[in-house]
Amino acid sequence: MSFSDFFKKEKKEEDITPIIPQEIYETGVLQLQDVIAPSALQITQNYIRIGSKVAKIIFVMAYPRFLASGWFSPVINLDKVFDISIFVHPVDTASTLRQLQKKVAEVQSQIHTREEKGLVRDPMLDTAYQDLEDLRDKLQQAQEKLFNVGLYITIYADDLEELDRLEIEIRSLLESKLVYVKPALFQQKEGLESVLPIGMDNLGINTQLNSSPVSSIFPFVSFDLSSDKGILYGINRHNNSLVLFDRFSMENYNSVIFAKAGSGKSYAAKLEVLRSLMFETEVIVIDPEKEYEYLAEVVDGRYFNISLTSNHHINPFDLPPVREDESPADVLRSNIISLVGLFRLMLGGITPEEDSIMDRAITETYAARDITPESDFSHAIAPTLSDLELVLAGMEGGESLAQRLSKYTKGTWAGFINQPTNVDINKKLVVFSIRDMEDELRPIGMYLITHYVWNAVRKDIKKRLLVIDEAWWMMKYEDTASFLFGIAKRCRKYYLGLATITQDVNDFLSSPYGAPIITNSSIQILLKQSPATIDLVQKTFNLTDEEKFLLLEADVGEGIFFAGMKHVAIKILASYTEDQIITSDPSQLLAIKKAKEELK
Repeated sequence: MSFSDFFKKEKKEEDITPIIPQEIYETGVLQLQDVIAPSALQITQNYIRIGSKVAKIIFVMAYPRFLASGWFSPVINLDKVFDISIFVHPVDTASTLRQLQKKVAEVQSQIHTREEKGLVRDPMLDTAYQDLEDLRDKLQQAQEKLFNVGLYITIYADDLEELDRLEIEIRSLLESKLVYVKPALFQQKEGLESVLPIGMDNLGINTQLNSSPVSSIFPFVSFDLSSDKGILYGINRHNNSLVLFDRFSMENYNSVIFAKAGSGKSYAAKLEVLRSLMFETEVIVIDPEKEYEYLAEVVDGRYFNISLTSNHHINPFDLPPVREDESPADVLRSNIISLVGLFRLMLGGITPEEDSIMDRAITETYAARDITPESDFSHAIAPTLSDLELVLAGMEGGESLAQRLSKYTKGTWAGFINQPTNVDINKKLVVFSIRDMEDELRPIGMYLITHYVWNAVRKDIKKRLLVIDEAWWMMKYEDTASFLFGIAKRCRKYYLGLATITQDVNDFLSSPYGAPIITNSSIQILLKQSPATIDLVQKTFNLTDEEKFLLLEADVGEGIFFAGMKHVAIKILASYTEDQIITSDPSQLLAIKKAKEELK
């Protein structure tokens, strides 16, 4: 070996030596594909085992003559784990028109041949001829385009039995729409590559469709509650679209919210109130926990505290002005009936005989102020509870009722209800708080306020929303529940929406008026529920097991939003500014209070 050969050999060895450690190092480096890759992959003729999961790729092989909008919705909204890929390949219009021309000639020839032979007309050939001609016209006029469409679905399960059940479920859903699917036999690898988010149609099983049926496959058509007008209620958890809705576009304007304590029901109600105010809707709130005070302050609303020691009073004997389409006799009679219900609640129940006496006493009390069915009482001064007490004391059989009423006129509870009205709902937001009222008086206070609001609503028709928080207080007693149901049925006539909010589902639904109020509410919002009440909620709202578990496992502000026949899973979100105004979180409220004090 010459020196030059030896030198060349040494140089080659020098070149190779530093490369070996580099290669060893690179083989030990963890790449992104190593992180996301499964631990094992087994491909068989009709399924793939990926780690601990099994998967199967199926494809759509045939479509019906017509595809209605939203036909793919039942699959999209299944509460299962699966992947979907939709490939839309444009087809050259000129070549398609030439092919259609040949096809039309073939079909036309078959039709003429049958006519020459005297055979009965074939409806399938006639329909095919009409469809081909219609498609040719639309393609020629650029109203439609033609596409090769591939629709592939990868379903996942823990074992083969579950995989087969899921395949049968999806197959049944689609075949009910006359859409037929098949598994990609001996092409599972190509199918998996086609469904992965890399944009490669390796399976290549396509069907020619024009623009209209292709658009019907759009995955977010169904379970969507986005409209041109209305307020933002939250985010659709199915597809992250916006849940925009206008309660005043429904057949009635009522709503109910059911949720356990701390799940965000009052937060959702306050958010709707705040956003409704921006659309010229007047809002009246009955607030049992003083949660709406800061909201009323921010939007320059009115806040009335109704309690035994409060300076704000409501006289239940107040009468609304008589409208043109009403008679004074009907207005007076309706108010007397409501008052009898109120006194029945105040006195803890009355006998039928006492009911008759009370009805007559109220009529005479009004008559003493020249308020009769035949008179014009639009400017009359309404009587008070003390006037009724005097009338009862002078009536045969009314002494006992007068004594029982005395605690509201002279006793412990005097001043609460025996005063002329000094509140006015002439602001965009009016809040009546009953937090400082004794528990025994709360249903009476809610009835009294609701009665006053109802009279005010009938006086002047405007776009209004009445929010009754913790409505279960009213549902505990038949008279208050009946009065609330009456408002729910009649409020649409006065352009009023009734929003009832409750955490005690049992108390609400145990009332004979609970279910009718729900059926008379076009919007229903269910947030997180407790295991003790979920079965009753499921039965009342006809929920599936998946929806039942969704409500059990929901986070704060998450649930199901019903609007008419549609419903979606919703997440209620607020902006930072809105959150600072409506929050009920004690820690946030303390922080806001501290910040205010620092500014001072």
